Amino acid sequence: MTSIDLALTAISLGAIAALSGIGVLVTYRTNGVLNFAQGGIATLVAYVFREMVVEWGLPIWLAAVLALAVLSPGIGLLLERLVFRPLARRRASAAESLVASLGVLVLTLGMTAGIWGLGSRGDAPSIFPADTVKIGDTRVGVDALAELAMVVVFCVVLGILGAKTKFGRQVRAVVDDRQLAELSGVPADKVAAAGWALGTTMAGLTGILLAPQFRLTPYGLTLLVLETFAVVVAARLASLPVAVLTALGIAVAQSELKQVTLDGDAGTVLTVLQSNLFIVMLLVLLLVVPRLRELGNGDSGSTGSFSSRGAPPSGPVSRDEARRDVLGKLGGAALLMAPMTFAPADLRSAFMVPALALIFLSLVILTGYSGQLSLGVAGYAGLGSLFTLKLANGDLFGLPAVPGIWAMFLGAIMVAPIGLITGWPAIRRRGLVLALTTFAVGAVVSRFVFEQPDFASGLYVDPLELFGAELGDKAFYLFELFCLGLGLLVVRSLHHGRIGRALLAVRDHSEGAAAVGVDVRSLKLLAFTISSAVAGLGGALLTFSASSFSTDDFAPMQSLLWFTAVVVFGADSAAGAIIAAGFIVAIDVLAPAGSSILAVGILALSLGWLPGGLASAVRGGIAWVARVLADEFVPSAHTTHAAANRLTRAGGAVPGIAGAAGATRHGAAGSSASGGSGGSGDSIRIVLPAGAPRPTPLGETLLIAVANHTARSGLTLDMLPSARAGEADSVERQGLSGPRPHLPAVPVERGA
Repeated sequence: MTSIDLALTAISLGAIAALSGIGVLVTYRTNGVLNFAQGGIATLVAYVFREMVVEWGLPIWLAAVLALAVLSPGIGLLLERLVFRPLARRRASAAESLVASLGVLVLTLGMTAGIWGLGSRGDAPSIFPADTVKIGDTRVGVDALAELAMVVVFCVVLGILGAKTKFGRQVRAVVDDRQLAELSGVPADKVAAAGWALGTTMAGLTGILLAPQFRLTPYGLTLLVLETFAVVVAARLASLPVAVLTALGIAVAQSELKQVTLDGDAGTVLTVLQSNLFIVMLLVLLLVVPRLRELGNGDSGSTGSFSSRGAPPSGPVSRDEARRDVLGKLGGAALLMAPMTFAPADLRSAFMVPALALIFLSLVILTGYSGQLSLGVAGYAGLGSLFTLKLANGDLFGLPAVPGIWAMFLGAIMVAPIGLITGWPAIRRRGLVLALTTFAVGAVVSRFVFEQPDFASGLYVDPLELFGAELGDKAFYLFELFCLGLGLLVVRSLHHGRIGRALLAVRDHSEGAAAVGVDVRSLKLLAFTISSAVAGLGGALLTFSASSFSTDDFAPMQSLLWFTAVVVFGADSAAGAIIAAGFIVAIDVLAPAGSSILAVGILALSLGWLPGGLASAVRGGIAWVARVLADEFVPSAHTTHAAANRLTRAGGAVPGIAGAAGATRHGAAGSSASGGSGGSGDSIRIVLPAGAPRPTPLGETLLIAVANHTARSGLTLDMLPSARAGEADSVERQGLSGPRPHLPAVPVERGA
């Protein structure tokens, strides 16, 4: 074929990529959300369209109308109302909106895989006839011309709407400042809903047009759509004409590469490039384009907004805190050891938990502690697995075979320099560029390394041996727990001390950290390097637990799933990372394939109401319970004499509680709690309501903990609920004066 023929055949792919880019730009320019769910929505609509035509027998035109005029915009309206409107109302950061879109992506993938399975389908119908039109000496498909015409029409219509209509002015007002626009009478919710409806309609159209050209698979089609983000980056998130021209240019260049032939390794690379130019251009453009025109403050690469833990205490901890810490660790260790009692088949299923937990811990280091959003962790995990197997097989740079256990640690160490090299250009990017760069790196590694027979073929996994003895199932699981323990030690060492405080300062405010002398760049590189090594070790364990190397285990879509799971369970929580791994493995074992994807996607949608993920919600719940218990049982400095005497008579002091809290505030009226303030030598006294049963030893311990917490925090509570009854108190409370502090977020009853 001539160059002209190849260029004309590329028009269809270029036009579809342009339509996808237009949809992403519309959603971003109207809502400020880079919609990573574009690929998942496109795939879901394509599957539904095929179902209506192939399985239900509907006419193509009717199925197209239902898919593009009802289903696609309906998805957009639901997402805006249920997911992104709550985020916009509480002025959530761009990072949270980005993660919410990842949650929608995971949810749509889970729905697609759960309904239609993960297999491929080659009978997707086309909405255009298979006829061709002769242009000169070349015949061009009707579909290509129709798709190109749609691109032109959409660009013209959107250009007119944005520049010449009231709606365009409203869009700009909402994007600039939503609250100010609402005060000015702009219907911000309607504007945002219209943007989402149009964006998801473009996504559905992209999926329907792409499906007949490629085999229809949930992961494959989704990744194809995400690769078209290259045109959005070239447009710097702003220009529709630039996006269209870039899409057509990349498609034509990819088609023209088919005329070039090379021998040897260069030929192998060229063959891969001929079908993956979009993802390569995405990475190149991210490294070349100096800055995207991001809306807001461009903080979507900083994840401090969904990290709820501050720096650990620098001084010694109390005995009670140390006891709770030890008990928590013992409880976690007991849960991790539980699979040792399982049947052999169930134990082998549990092999994946420590491996996934290590990969998730690498995200805690990079995202939860240093604030760098990473969407390419599967690439580092896969490289660790690949290096381990090649070292164990004696197939790496001519090196002799290394025993499996040592090969695993050496392979993880070899990933560290790659993390350093790839992290160097990544840390110089901020916001959405950082998120897209890490995703592009993982996708390029997958396409050019994991999927190439020269690198990933002929690998075999032998059972691990220690001192010449083969590790059985239980021994291998114990070895996995040992590796997980090493990862937890790394996380702890990074979170505590000067490095931990410096990393959290970088996470929360990198400019402020740099202003006080923190070497921000070196700390970010340290986080990238250590995170990649931990992920590499987890990837090696994942391969040995499955007894085979599979490229699907380290596909780019896995990075998005894993990142979403870590954020849902707490981006800054090591325990949350382990729980997330156990949750995914348990769902996959107990439910049909793809169920874990669906479950993580559903949980991710709750981020609009649970900032910081489930770990933050659990911490908040524990704090709330402690406040309620303290408000019920701990007298405050303003408890009156009569109330205190009545409480003491009614409930009495809990044995062993008085004095347990150390320094608290109550008067010296005998041994009862009373008004006034005492010195540091005073002690708190717990009283129970009338008729309350005597506490059990566990309840007594809990009350002691509440008392200690109240005293240690330096807070005082308003009068006990049980002390507020009685008309005599209202008279005595008249004499109270001065400020009356109380625990935040706990409703209290004020004195008269």
